[in-house]
Formats: sequence, structure tokens, C-alpha cells
Amino acid sequence: MRIVFAGTPRFAAVALAAILDAGYTVPLVLTQPDRPAGRGLKPRASAVSELARARALPLLSPPSLRQDSGGAAAREAVQALSSTAPDVLVVAAYGLILPQAVLDIPRGLAGRSGAARAINIHASLLPRWRGAAPVARAIEAGDHVTGITLMQMEAGLDTGPMLYSEAIPIEGSDTTGTLTERLAQLGARLIVAWLPQAAQGLWQATAQPAEGVSSARKIDRREAWLDWSEPAALLARQVRAFDPEPGASGRLGDGIVKIWSCEAETRSGNAEPGTVISAQQDGIRVACGEGVLVIHELQRAGGKRLRARDFLAGTPIAAGARWHVLAADRAPR
Repeated sequence: MRIVFAGTPRFAAVALAAILDAGYTVPLVLTQPDRPAGRGLKPRASAVSELARARALPLLSPPSLRQDSGGAAAREAVQALSSTAPDVLVVAAYGLILPQAVLDIPRGLAGRSGAARAINIHASLLPRWRGAAPVARAIEAGDHVTGITLMQMEAGLDTGPMLYSEAIPIEGSDTTGTLTERLAQLGARLIVAWLPQAAQGLWQATAQPAEGVSSARKIDRREAWLDWSEPAALLARQVRAFDPEPGASGRLGDGIVKIWSCEAETRSGNAEPGTVISAQQDGIRVACGEGVLVIHELQRAGGKRLRARDFLAGTPIAAGARWHVLAADRAPR
């Protein structure tokens, strides 16, 4: 079986490594171009790019696969994809739109539901959380369960028929980072378990139900500015959802502080939202629109993550100090 793989972050690299370790032939890998990252904004290769180079796999990084508007790089990538004559295209968190003409290139794996040409490893239990940020949105919404869905790709956004899914619980301590890692391992296991069945035609697709559809829109950095007038329980979920990127933020006095670890208390703070009720070694308690947020780990701009006691040693905070209440539509970019 010849598999072309398209993906970008570590979530995708884990699946690619599993496919290679299972002995499948991967004649071409597609990933997004290197992006500026870090304080120096130096170009950084994607996790998939690094793996492909380490395994000496043919690699292309076009900025687009639309031949009508993507220029020479898009035409070269589509031509290379076609010339490899793949049986199937496996996609995981690629981040680029795949035109129907690209989805139609693989010869397909015949089964009881037709031919599976392009398979997506999606990090949610579809149809819930279609879109770019399914893990973060599941945590933010307070979901207790998520999972991986293998689906046939079509022109719509994560609307294709489902091939297989498996659920895992969302733990109360899960961040987007930790949950994505667990889902990456699950996705890798599911795709290498499904491929042998697919080769024998032992697969069947099921249309997604019309009920329960939700959209996992991309995280806007302005959302990460906490609005203290919201309930503490929601803010605690947002802190976990925005970890590690972009990181939940607040403005305390004249400084911007990121909040990395916290918990919600349901008791009333008896103070205006954003008011520091107490600042002790075990946590900084802040009144919210409903309940109290207890902050355990913080980070000053340009500094490193610190436990509350270490943060307070360098930046004392008095009871009565105020975090600015910033609604998402008014927060600085």
C-alpha cells in the first residue's frame, strides 16, 4: 500500500511515525512551510518536516494546494502527488485546504462503502467540534469526553463519512497540550489498526448525524485575555484550553501576566470581579463574576512560569489589587 501523508504538528508526526514503523511505503510527505517562531522569529520546521527529513522521505511544503491561485509551488506539489500514484492520502492536522481535485488523486481502497481515497485523523468525536481547534474547544466547553474519528475527506469542513472512532475521557487536569498528546497516540494506533482492514476491503463508512454539530473555530489571541466578570469555572477551563498556546493572560497593574495553572472555587468572593481577595503561597484568589479563581502558576512578560509563592517573592500582590476586566472584543491584540 502506497500512502501519501499530509500533516504539520506533532499530533500528525506521531501518526506518520506509526505508519512508517508499521512498514507502509510513504513516497511523499506534505507539510506546511517553515514558520517564524520564538523570540527571534526564526523559521522553524514543523514536527512532520523534521520527521520526514530524519527518515529521508520526499518532502514538499507548498503554501497552498490550489493550482488556480497557489502558484508554481502548488502545481509542483499536486503534480508530485499525482505521480506517486498513491493508494490513499492520510491527513492529520495539515492546516491547508485540500481541493476536491487533490482528494480525487489517490486510487482508493475499495470497501463496502465505495473507495476511500483521503482519510483524515480528526481529534474529536464528530460531528462535535468540526474545525481547526477541536481539543481546545472541547476543554473550554467543559466536555467530559472526546476522542479520535477517522473520516473520509470531502470538500466540506470535516463533514465526510466516518470510518471509525474511539472515545477517551477529558481529565480535570487536562490542558490542550496534554490532551492533544493523548489523542495523538490514540490517532496513531487507530490509523495503523484500520489500514490492514482497509486493504482487505473490510471497512464501512457511516454518514455523520445531522444532530450535535458544533464548530471548533480557530483560537483568536484576543480570547486569551480573561474577562473576570465571567464565572470562575469558565475561566479555569479557558486557562487549560489556551495552554500551551496562546496562554491565558490578564493585566495586573501596569503589567501583563500569563496564567498557567488554576482552579475554581464556587464560594462567593464578595468583591468586584478582578479583585484580589488574598495572595498567599498556595495561590492567588481572585473574585470573578461567579465564584473565585485560585491561581497557582503565573508568568511575567519575558519571564518563566513560576508557582504562586515564587511569583509573589518577586512581585508582591496585596489584597484589594485589581486585575483589569477585559472582554474579549476589547482586549489588546
